[in-house]
Amino acid sequence: MPETTANGVEPTPGNRRLASGPGLLLVWVYGVITVGALSRSLYQILTEFDRAPLAYTLSGLAALVYTFITYSLVRGGERARRAALVCCVAELAGVLTVGTWTLAEPSAFPDATVWSDFGMGYLFIPVILPVTGIWWLRRSRTA
Repeated sequence: MPETTANGVEPTPGNRRLASGPGLLLVWVYGVITVGALSRSLYQILTEFDRAPLAYTLSGLAALVYTFITYSLVRGGERARRAALVCCVAELAGVLTVGTWTLAEPSAFPDATVWSDFGMGYLFIPVILPVTGIWWLRRSRTA
């Protein structure tokens, strides 16, 4: 009988490769940053949105991107790998754009976002993570 995953999908080499080895660590780090960004942004949007709507909206967007990438890495497969790769590139563009914007025009952000100052509030993980994700997703490409 063929082996199946929890969602009933037979694991293929492409499915296993995304969440194995360095990919497993990547899933774990994306999961942690997802929980941190999502909980922070939800709290800020629900309780303090009028204070810094742009910052809190961008943090919420970052949390959604992290959630989708985490899901795609866990799901596995070539289609999920490509979707995660596109999101990692978008994430990197977002981090670089918001990071530059927060340095060039700090008054636009009365409160920090996940991506402010290139993720300094998150130990620069937001700028390191997409680069690592892009590397892993390109390396794990199936033949």
